[in-house]
Amino acid sequence: VKAFVVLAPAYKGSEALAEELAQHVKKRLSAHSYPREVEFVSELPKTPSGKIQRFLLRKAEVEKRKT
Repeated sequence: VKAFVVLAPAYKGSEALAEELAQHVKKRLSAHSYPREVEFVSELPKTPSGKIQRFLLRKAEVEKRKT
C-alpha cells in the first residue's frame, strides 16, 4: 500500500512525517492496511467533477519502477 499525500502549505514532507502518518493509519485500520510507502505530492490528478484518478497514480508508479 502506498499513500500519496498533499500537504497544506504550512507543512513540509519529511521521513518523520511519513512515519507518523503511517503509524496513525496503522492505529485506525487493520495492521495490514497501513501504507508501507508515503509520497508527498503537490496535487492529485482529478477528473473535471473532482474525483481522484487513481489509475494515473498507478500508471505513474509503474513507469517509475521500470526505470
